[in-house]
Parts: sequence; C-alpha cells; structure tokens
Amino acid sequence: MTDPDAPGTGTPPGREAVTARIEGHRRELTGYCYRMLGSAFEAEDAVQETMVRAWRGAGRFDGRASLRTWLYRIATNVCLDALAGRERRARPMDLCAPAVGATSPGGALDASVWIEPFPGGPAAAAVDPAEAAVTGESVRLAFVAALQHLAPRQRAVLLLREVLGFSAREVADVQGSTVASVNSALQRARAVLAARHCEGVDGAPSAPVPEATRRALADRYAAAFSGFDMEALSMLLHVDATLSLAPHTLWMRGSEEIRAWLAGPAVGCRGSRLVPTTANGSPAFGQYRRRADGTGFDPWALQVVEVSGDAVTDISVFRDTERLFPLFGLPPHLDA
Repeated sequence: MTDPDAPGTGTPPGREAVTARIEGHRRELTGYCYRMLGSAFEAEDAVQETMVRAWRGAGRFDGRASLRTWLYRIATNVCLDALAGRERRARPMDLCAPAVGATSPGGALDASVWIEPFPGGPAAAAVDPAEAAVTGESVRLAFVAALQHLAPRQRAVLLLREVLGFSAREVADVQGSTVASVNSALQRARAVLAARHCEGVDGAPSAPVPEATRRALADRYAAAFSGFDMEALSMLLHVDATLSLAPHTLWMRGSEEIRAWLAGPAVGCRGSRLVPTTANGSPAFGQYRRRADGTGFDPWALQVVEVSGDAVTDISVFRDTERLFPLFGLPPHLDA
C-alpha cells in the first residue's frame, strides 16, 4: 500500500539536512493544527505525530515538492484522522441561548466538548506586520469555533488557502485532489462562514485594534476587575459584550447581565489578582482567588479578553486551570 505521506522517490538531499529544516516549521504547524482541531493540547500531539512521520520519511524527501507543502500534507492527514467520527468542539454560545446574569453555572461538561484557548498570538508563516492583523483574526476563539462547522477537508482548504497563503495547486498537492476540487471546497466553506456571519454567530473579523489601544484597554480591565469596580468595568464593556464560562454552558450577553453575574453568583471573585498573558492573539489573564485563610491566592480561571474599537467585546473564562495554567506558563499559586 502506498503511504499517503511519502515524499516521493529520487535523489534525497540528506536526512540530517531535511530533519533540521523540519523542526523550523513546528510553530507554524502547531497554529494550523490548533485551528483544525480546536484544542492546543491536541494540536501539540498532532504536530508531534507529524514530526515523527516526517523524520521517518526525511531520507526519501526528493525536493520535487516544497518541504512546507510536504509537511502540511502530513499534518493535514494527521488532523483528518483525529477528526474522523467525532463531534465538533464548541463554545457555550454554540450550545444554548444566553442566560440572565443571576443564573447559576450548573453542571460542567467534559473538556473534549470545548474550544480551548491557544497560548500567545497566532503561529503563522508570515511575520510581516501588514499580515499580522489577518493572521491574528484567524486564531480568535470565535473564528476557530466557526471553523468547526466546516467539514474537515473544507476546513483544511480554507486554512491553507486563506490563512496560510497556499495556491490552489499546492492545496491540491497537499490533499491529493484537483484544483477544481479545491476551488469548489473553498467556495462551500466561504458560504458556510458567510451564513454564520449573517446569523451573527461567527465572530466575523473586526477592524484591527492598534496594539497600544489593546494593551491600554486590557490594563484598564485588569484594574477594574481586580478592584471589583463595577462602574469602571461597565464603562469598558460594549453594550452587547458576551461572557462565557467553560466548562459550563452558561453564557450571557450585555454589559448589564455581565455586571449582574459578577455582583451575584461570581461575587466570590472580589479581591482576585490577575496575571497578564496572551491567548488567541488577545490579552488574557490568569485569575487567582484569595484563599479563605488569607495566606495567598489559588488558580481560579483563565480569562481571554477580546476588544474591538475602544471596548471589551468578549470575556471567555476557562476554569480548567490544572491543565491550562502550566500551558500558559502561569504560576501554580500567588503569595499573599
């Protein structure tokens, strides 16, 4: 049986030379696998499997296709295998209607249900500032969640063509298909995302926010939340801002509902400390709640704060601190 990931035959340039070049693509591949799978942990596993397959085949790489195209062929196959027969990942707003602010979170669902946050900014091939805004939008939580509504092969085509800049011919080589098939899949993928945009559920890209503005808003948010200053926080929130609380299905829309949630069921967050980090190209914070005995602060949640214009538009709260805090390099506790 022919190996779908085999690089072909011919005069190989040398295993060691190819192996050294393979490693340079790891970060970019991780971003791609994250967008495909919706999980930073699964993305790491997929990239590791991609690297293993590539290392095994490095001695047979003949250079007729680019190394990058070959690696994405392997990574795509790994992701398609991982996605076969499983349910798509989601955000709370994909599963139910918004709740009022005084609602209790209720039971928790398994981690496999949820779109997970991704450390830092996007892992894209291009680091040119002119392209940074586009690649940054392509790793936002809402966009990654919208991608999960695409069939896996459509998802791959859209990412390879419109995020990573592959030509239709290169994508056809990656998928072992034709240019016509690639163009058809891309058209269908665009239609699905456009329909979700019309329904107001896909988090369509907004105008880029200057980094200085983004950081200033994040600093003001951290000060307002740490001080539990509801007036200051309300002034930062967009009127239609959303807040979600994975692994619970609870989410709410509107600054008044968010304020009611914080002043009601979440009042125990008063006095929390926030440690800044970055997730999905947006400001994020490790939230630590004060211990009852006053001896320090324990991990409580990771907050991802999205902004647009001059307002906070979304707060995604992830309670799985045991797995997420080490991933984001956040300390296991804070001293008093």
